[in-house]
Amino acid sequence: MIAIITARGGSKGLPKKNVLPFCGKPLIAYTIEAAKNSSSIDRIIVSTDDDEIAAVSRAYGAEVPFMRPSELASDTAGSRAVLLHALGSLENQHAPIDRFCLLQPTSPLRTAADIDGAFQIFKEKSADSVLSVTPFEHPVQWAVEMQDNGIIRPRERGKNGRRQDMVEYYRPNGAIYMLRTDFFKDSTGYFGPSSYGYIMPPERSIDIDTKLDFIVAEAVLRYLQRNQGEDSLDAASLTPTFYNKTRS
Repeated sequence: MIAIITARGGSKGLPKKNVLPFCGKPLIAYTIEAAKNSSSIDRIIVSTDDDEIAAVSRAYGAEVPFMRPSELASDTAGSRAVLLHALGSLENQHAPIDRFCLLQPTSPLRTAADIDGAFQIFKEKSADSVLSVTPFEHPVQWAVEMQDNGIIRPRERGKNGRRQDMVEYYRPNGAIYMLRTDFFKDSTGYFGPSSYGYIMPPERSIDIDTKLDFIVAEAVLRYLQRNQGEDSLDAASLTPTFYNKTRS
């Protein structure tokens, strides 16, 4: 299993966020360390266009065997094109890759145990893909639609009710995308007929895009560190606090 960490240099929401100091270490270091501490990951590859990110990644133990071209580092470049470039570059250097795991550096609270948990599902289910998900903070059935004049209407009339009676919905949290390479190349997205979810709790599902996200994630990590003992110094060493269930 190859971990591909995608980290471009530019970011409008939070400039240079991938190497910003996050609780004492560059943000990308937490993802690299989670992959290093995972028993499921054999190689850690960073795809970047930025020399500083490349240097920091190597310092924390990741490989940077190629640099990403500038056209794949723009605000409009999609993750699919970035991953296809990374896979092609690696396959030109080595043997074909059967499976890989996308780990985004903007999810620093994802742990090695999360990666291993997703891999266990991937292996046991012979899955096309496994995506990390987290429950919606509030039932989606409570959503309302707002008209141009400001009037609000229930999204689904007659479906509102007690929270405990509602179907629970989940959203991908961006922390883990584990895929079979042939499925990924033949599809247009991450979902297929054999796609499964790995459930992560909200406190480890923060995806950093803005300064507010960054501040909240740092506060959550410090809280988790305080409440899991003085020996738990890194997000990569924190253990899961919620039971993970899967659907057949």
